[in-house]
Amino acid sequence: MNKKTLVLGASLKPNRYSNYAIQRLVANNIEVVAIGLKQGEVSGIQIETTLKSHNKIHTVTMYLNATRQKAYYDYILLLKPERVIFNPGTENPELYKLLQQNNIFYEEACTLVLLSTNQY
Repeated sequence: MNKKTLVLGASLKPNRYSNYAIQRLVANNIEVVAIGLKQGEVSGIQIETTLKSHNKIHTVTMYLNATRQKAYYDYILLLKPERVIFNPGTENPELYKLLQQNNIFYEEACTLVLLSTNQY
């Protein structure tokens, strides 16, 4: 099953975890959508700077701190993903409550670890 994933907080900088996550997701044949501050390309994936409607997003993997996430609350809820992964440093109890109220599963985990241990 293809777990189409939105990388929220995507970076063009190769030393950023979001960049590496895009690379690893692509290497694992997972369809990727990326949203970041700057347009560009990582592993053949275009980083978008605007919020577009996307169908069938299975997972949102978060690479934004809790303060920066607020601007995306409505967007995430509108996408109705099956889960949201809060990578280290992105924990957000306020958003957890909203996700619970909308029956969206969330977990505090590392996308890179999940991928490398076949738990994604």
